[in-house]
Amino acid sequence: MSKVLHSFIYLASQSPRRQELLTQIGVRFELLLARAGEDTESIEIPLPNEKVRTYVERVTLVKSAVALERWKKSGLAWAPILCADTTVSLPNSAKGEILGKPADVVDAERILRMLSGKSHEVLTAVALTVKPDESPMHLVQISEVQFAELSDAQIQAYIATKEPFGKAGAYGIQGGASAFIPSIQGSYSGIMGLPLYETTQLLKRAQVNCI
Repeated sequence: MSKVLHSFIYLASQSPRRQELLTQIGVRFELLLARAGEDTESIEIPLPNEKVRTYVERVTLVKSAVALERWKKSGLAWAPILCADTTVSLPNSAKGEILGKPADVVDAERILRMLSGKSHEVLTAVALTVKPDESPMHLVQISEVQFAELSDAQIQAYIATKEPFGKAGAYGIQGGASAFIPSIQGSYSGIMGLPLYETTQLLKRAQVNCI
């Protein structure tokens, strides 16, 4: 068993799901969140004709670099920094190459209608900065999710719960949308926002205390 060098990490994410998942595997963490005035939204804007894997990897590495700069200004003791980003994609669909967080009700309806009755991919990129003077270790985990055909009433009722907002693809598998999903292939936790098996491998390589 490798020696534990780090008893905790910094998590540069506001996602309660990622916080719950890290707790699930016994990882102690402190939040390293954006300060007032930091532009975090523009990072997630896709570049023209950008492919989904390139997009999710780029966004995560940019978030990682920004988080490192945030730590440098913080005066905090060093610990590895974990960043992640999740997006949804309809493969081979120009309009659905990257399905991010819905902007409003109309956008949520559009996304859910696109996913209805189809199989889509959920990609989560994870980056772990082990030392402040080294590039982060990173990976991309891809899962496939099948959606049932959704009626207009189902879409409207789901949007009324407010659950689609703030979530890539306008749904959360751990919530009410689980009733729409007959099957998945891949990582359930990855679809939630942090693939635990793959993340655990990164943490162990970095000698972070975890299960």
